[in-house]
Amino acid sequence: MLNLLVREVMDQDKTHVLAPDVTVSAAASFMAAESIGAVMVVDQGELIGIFTERDALYRVIAKGMDPHATPLREVMTPEPFTIAPHKTYGHALVLMQENGFRHVPVIEDGKPIGIVSARNAMDPELEEFASEAQRRKFLRDQS
Repeated sequence: MLNLLVREVMDQDKTHVLAPDVTVSAAASFMAAESIGAVMVVDQGELIGIFTERDALYRVIAKGMDPHATPLREVMTPEPFTIAPHKTYGHALVLMQENGFRHVPVIEDGKPIGIVSARNAMDPELEEFASEAQRRKFLRDQS
């Protein structure tokens, strides 16, 4: 699985994008209906951010913001890391692990075409990857 291309792993049937003026409440309803943990925030066809479940929790709810009045542009992660569809899924997992996030927008020819997430790897290879990542972190912490 780690050698598969990002294009082969991501959900190719749906590109989950919302405009920056959509409210957090509307975004959360959309994400719940689609059973997804993140949406790409796109303005005039260009990726400008990503909004995740964690953003809703830490940047909105924990800070007492009104999800019905707060637009995504105020609480999204701007200029997120991205990955090309021809990269390997293993490369995407390393990017996520090293930077502490679980979703990476997939960009082709400057346009968002999907999201790949750690959740795409729910199989035995994910356990092997997570174990190896923890081993490397332990070794780094020991030196």
